Amino acid sequence: MEDPAVPGTGGPPANGNGNGGGKGKQAAPKGREAFRSQRRESEGSVDCPTLEFEYGDADGHAAELSELYSYTENLEFTNNRRCFEEDFKSQVQGKEWLELEEDAQKAYIMGLLDRLEVVSRERRLKVARAVLYLAQGTFGECDSEVDVLHWSRYNCFLLYQMGTFSTFLELLHMEIDNSQACSSALRKPAVSIADSTELRVLLSVMYLMVENIRLERETDPCGWRTARETFRTELSFSMHNEEPFALLLFSMVTKFCSGLAPHFPIKKVLLLLWKVVMFTLGGFEHLQTLKVQKRAELGLPPLAEDSIQVVKSMRAASPPSYTLDLGESQLAPPPSKLRGRRGSRRQLLTKQDSLDIYNERDLFKTEEPATEEEEESAGDGERTLDGELDLLEQDPLVPPPPSEASLSAERVTFPKGLPWAPKVRQKDIEHFLEMSRNKFIGFTLGQDTDTLVGLPRPIHESVKTLKQHKYISIADVQIKNEEELEKCPMSLGEEVVPETPCEILYQGMLYSLPQYMIALLKILLAAAPTSKAKTDSINILADVLPEEMPITVLQSMKLGIDVNRHKEIIVKSISTLLLLLLKHFKLNHIYQFEYVSQHLVFANCIPLILKFFNQNILSYITAKNSISVLDYPCCTIQDLPELTTESLEAGDNSQFCWRNLFSCINLLRLLNKLTKWKHSRTMMLVVFKSAPILKRALKVKQAMLQLYVLKLLKIQTKYLGRQWRKSNMKTMSAIYQKVRHRMNDDWAYGNDIDARPWDFQAEECTLRANIEAFNSRRYDRPQDSEFSPVDNCLQSVLGQRLDLPEDFHYSYELWLEREVFSQPICWEELLQN
Repeated sequence: MEDPAVPGTGGPPANGNGNGGGKGKQAAPKGREAFRSQRRESEGSVDCPTLEFEYGDADGHAAELSELYSYTENLEFTNNRRCFEEDFKSQVQGKEWLELEEDAQKAYIMGLLDRLEVVSRERRLKVARAVLYLAQGTFGECDSEVDVLHWSRYNCFLLYQMGTFSTFLELLHMEIDNSQACSSALRKPAVSIADSTELRVLLSVMYLMVENIRLERETDPCGWRTARETFRTELSFSMHNEEPFALLLFSMVTKFCSGLAPHFPIKKVLLLLWKVVMFTLGGFEHLQTLKVQKRAELGLPPLAEDSIQVVKSMRAASPPSYTLDLGESQLAPPPSKLRGRRGSRRQLLTKQDSLDIYNERDLFKTEEPATEEEEESAGDGERTLDGELDLLEQDPLVPPPPSEASLSAERVTFPKGLPWAPKVRQKDIEHFLEMSRNKFIGFTLGQDTDTLVGLPRPIHESVKTLKQHKYISIADVQIKNEEELEKCPMSLGEEVVPETPCEILYQGMLYSLPQYMIALLKILLAAAPTSKAKTDSINILADVLPEEMPITVLQSMKLGIDVNRHKEIIVKSISTLLLLLLKHFKLNHIYQFEYVSQHLVFANCIPLILKFFNQNILSYITAKNSISVLDYPCCTIQDLPELTTESLEAGDNSQFCWRNLFSCINLLRLLNKLTKWKHSRTMMLVVFKSAPILKRALKVKQAMLQLYVLKLLKIQTKYLGRQWRKSNMKTMSAIYQKVRHRMNDDWAYGNDIDARPWDFQAEECTLRANIEAFNSRRYDRPQDSEFSPVDNCLQSVLGQRLDLPEDFHYSYELWLEREVFSQPICWEELLQN
């Protein structure tokens, strides 16, 4: 995979060497460059309101269904309706679908599935479109969007009960193996939406069934609940000697990325894959329930708090409005000017006081120079600022003291006490006692944390406090168990591994997991808004580009919105899918999580996510790449309006884009998962200069997003140096107020032993060796292993009963002739050997 290198955050600003004259044409000094950087940093956050965002497994039901379709596909809704009505009228006379009894509806669906088993692709596609129309809610007979969504759920349960999903799964296998369609797409210079018609119809039906059946409501009848659990089991486990459904979709992703199937509708594949993983393994709230159950099974104390509820109760920190862009540009005047000015000392002191006030009020002040991309984009704006900068250089402005009203309006109110209970690891207690013993008694006792002889009373109290907040994670227990199994494989016997959906998915993914991760990151790179078009990058627009390109400005605008929306949906599905996989694998076994994490890191996931955030995140989150009148189910009820500028912007009054904010939070959570307790990966954040990139994301006033940004800043503060910490005290305060405390973690001062350089490569190699040992022990168990017992008794070996095939006695004589009598036996060689 190509390295998604993150653009540098720029070196020191260039100093001008001009000696007066032509103010606007001189190279700007450091103060002016810093002012420009500060100005650009502040521009996006002036009017950012607090975003009322509720994090969850997915968006609303209608929104999730509408994201399945691109706006280019809207014409196909009428095509599906026509195919259904033609078939329905030929089978049922004088009635509509909604007027039929349930038994008649089932009989008609059985007939549809029978008519799918024809050789003609055209006839098969027409019947599949009729099934898709049913799954879409028979909108031709509905009067409102609510009715469409209701009948869509009803029809999907009905379709599942009649065996539609397994029929469409067989058709999907046929289309994936259709070499004619693949070769046809490879020969074309540009793949369009017409090349994936059959696949899009099949995947749409399957997605609608998964999404509608997955949705739980209190009013669901008992039959629907039973069907939901049966469907979940079918998708989770291997049925009829086939792999789980998620693995088939993963194979489609890798085939698409390898270039062998450029016509695959990758957005639909990814959406379906995400929803299947969420349906079979469980969403974020279900994960919390599983975590509580797992801790109880292992005999660990219950969790101190529900992390989801704590995050929901947090409030966003609000950076103050930048009424006057002072900052580092307010440098002290030259000494010559100070000497010739009356009362200059008082002015200088006043100016210093004003800067202190400014620094106090600026919650997330940024001192880093601007990135190269920002320099280019802000080139025009800088020219207009030259005059203001010259005025600032001639006579530094001093802001008036802030009024009490403005200070009270900007004061951030936090709940009493810290939101998180502090945690201490066993390793932290051992490290603390090792230092104390070396200091007071001159020797250590290894991992003994109970013997406190010779240590002063304050140390006793400290150890007591540390033990009160000691936290043993599920991962700690799993690692300890794994070490014992490696040491004593004979005495402990064979490990009993429960066949959970997560375990079965990992076993299926194990040998192709590197390819799966690389493929997902390649698509994420192609969909990232900061990525530039390259000739060697994969084409992810095959299921959005029409056969005929737009010819008018409005059509081009619509296609541009559609393409941006398409990319946003892909980013959302991949980010959530990766996060779900990591969280479930971590709960199932820590080394499964580490295996996936390490392959993500090796595939450059960390710089890729940083590259994604190296943009104006506030603009990305508030982007309006949607046309409400063209969204499903609205477009099926109303006649499509004529394209105008007003119709493209109509009905879009939302404060932010839910999917983009959801994607940003998930990518930050993913980055936290990859770097937590990994010093080598934390150093990658430092090397790629992530601090200014992450600090820009703090402008978004959403508590959950800010929390994960602050977590990422916290783990690297010890590496950023004293000057960075000194000039970013407001960020440090926010970290203290919002992020969980580890009692012995010296993150704020950088004196921790972990902050010292060491062999980071050795850390990853040790982890990799542990992962390989785990995978080898649990999944590569050959029948004739060195630990399996050997039976040396001739009588017992000959007396063993072997299970032979049922038809073996029919061909026994033939087998005897072929395998025994016709094989020459060289007794002399046998005796010699």
